[in-house]
Amino acid sequence: MSSTYLRMPPRIKVLEALGALADGRVEVINDKEAVVKSSDGTRMYKVYVDVSKREVDSTDNGTVHRGYIGYPIISFLMLKKLLPINEELMQSLKGIPWRRLNEEYRSYARVMEVIIKDKGLNENEVNKYIDQVLSVLRRMNLKRAQKYNEVIEE
Repeated sequence: MSSTYLRMPPRIKVLEALGALADGRVEVINDKEAVVKSSDGTRMYKVYVDVSKREVDSTDNGTVHRGYIGYPIISFLMLKKLLPINEELMQSLKGIPWRRLNEEYRSYARVMEVIIKDKGLNENEVNKYIDQVLSVLRRMNLKRAQKYNEVIEE
C-alpha cells in the first residue's frame, strides 16, 4: 500500500472542520474511523486516522484529488482531542452552508471574509486559532494511507 505525505490544507478548512463539529456532522465508527456528513447533507465522507502510524485517509475531494489534509480528517482529529478546539468560535460556525458558499464565491479567502464579517468574528482571533491548529497539524506529518478506493465526487 503506497502512502504519500499530505500537504497542509487551505486555512478555511480548519473552520470548515470546526463547523462540522458544531453541526454534529461527525459520527465516530470506532477508534480509527468516522463518517463526516457534508454541510448540505448530500455526501458522506469516510475518514481513517491512525496517529501512531501517522496515517490518515478520507474520501473528500481535498484529500483524494488535491493531496491536502481534508476537513473531515481535521474534524475527526479535533473530536479525538488531538487538535485544539475553540469552543466559542465553534458555536459561531453552526449552520454555515460551506459548499454553497465555496461554489458561489469560488475563493476560499473570499468565503472566509464573508463568514468573519457575517458572524461578527474577530479576524485576528480567528487567524490565531487557525495558525495554532495548522502548527499542530504540521508537526503530525501525516501520510495518506489509501484505505478507501471509492471517491465521492463533488
